[in-house]
Amino acid sequence: VMRRNPFGMDICCRKGSRSPLQELYNPSQVSLSNTAILHQIRRDQVTDTCRANSVSSRKRRVLTPNDLKHLVVDEDHEMIYCYVPKVACTNWKRVMMVLTGRGKYSDPMEIPANEAHVSSNLKTLNQYSIPEINHRLKNYMKFLFVREPFERLVSAYRNKFTQKYNTSFHKRYGTKIVRRQRKNATQEALRKGDDVKFEEFVAYLIDPHTQREEPFNEHWQTVYSLCHPCHIHYDLIGKYETLEEDSNYILQLAGVGSYLKFPTYAKSTRTTDEMTTEFFQNISSEHQTQLYEVYKLDFLMFNYSVPSYLKLE
Repeated sequence: VMRRNPFGMDICCRKGSRSPLQELYNPSQVSLSNTAILHQIRRDQVTDTCRANSVSSRKRRVLTPNDLKHLVVDEDHEMIYCYVPKVACTNWKRVMMVLTGRGKYSDPMEIPANEAHVSSNLKTLNQYSIPEINHRLKNYMKFLFVREPFERLVSAYRNKFTQKYNTSFHKRYGTKIVRRQRKNATQEALRKGDDVKFEEFVAYLIDPHTQREEPFNEHWQTVYSLCHPCHIHYDLIGKYETLEEDSNYILQLAGVGSYLKFPTYAKSTRTTDEMTTEFFQNISSEHQTQLYEVYKLDFLMFNYSVPSYLKLE
């Protein structure tokens, strides 16, 4: 089988037609095998956490197609990527567009960010029949990227509630949060919802009413609920903290590492641990404890320790 790479040269599909899955579990290069051990440890951590919390994590045994809408499929390289907002998902979607575009795109960073989020540009697992879904889940290499849960949360808050251009979020969530969490809110605040404080956002997240009303928005939904790691066996768990190494390792397994590198650029606006610490200073220990409970499985599953700044009750 000949595959066309983004630079127009014909290359045979992956070294000796080995799939990323074969390359991961039976590496042909020593350099790949050391990293494979690290990912085995991460996989074991997820398995152990799922087992230890099986009562809460196995409530819904059968996944519905709606549960699979975050899983992006790359047929050519036999990979499935579960995207998690605020964990480099724009860049990973760009890379997936290069991988699945059959030569249409060659440089991920030339793809505008908004185009990366157009759903028709990528195929997701929920668009297949049940037998096709099962076949891909069994035979394709599945991966996701995770991030320290509260850092991801602060990143989502900063992006969605402090940027003036995010009016759709202000209207849909901001007005609701102000109405529910702010005493003596002004008419303008109730109408615009564009000045939500982090404390109000946290109060909204831990409010039982919120949990009953509708699922969390994907930007602050738990990774556990977006990607279902207790029901889907992920072969690779990449981390935001080691984004470059983990991403390029995946591209190497896919056999495209020689001409496709994960785009890296230092964003000065990136949410850091120090910033997250500051945001949590005004959150009461009671609210911190309740919020930790909401994201607890993500902390445990992906081996993030309880942040030192938390004052848990």
